[in-house]
Amino acid sequence: LQLVESGGGLVHPGGSLRLSCVVSGGIFDYYRLGWFRRVPGKEREGVACISSGGGSTGYADSVKERFTISKDSTIKTVYLQMNNLKPEDTAIYYCAARRSVMFSGMCQTEEYDTWGQGTQVTVSS
Repeated sequence: LQLVESGGGLVHPGGSLRLSCVVSGGIFDYYRLGWFRRVPGKEREGVACISSGGGSTGYADSVKERFTISKDSTIKTVYLQMNNLKPEDTAIYYCAARRSVMFSGMCQTEEYDTWGQGTQVTVSS
């Protein structure tokens, strides 16, 4: 399974970005998917996640009401729509996957075993 993220960049506070992650090499709808981020010097944290069937999602408290995870099975892509971005959202964002029908909604790193290379998001004026 391979994951390739795109869509990162520099944005002003209050702005929006949409990250994309194309999944290849597996049956897309067999995998739960998640978005994580890492700031240098800190541990990677879960941002948002979605069940293999797409019917359940989970979010970190810090991004609720601002970020939305979704997926399009026809093009094997998972998205992270990020609105009202804040400087503290600056990080490298990673897409992750694990083949499983189970879904806790907790977006924990140990629940995923395949990772993309990451895309940088910088929120600054």
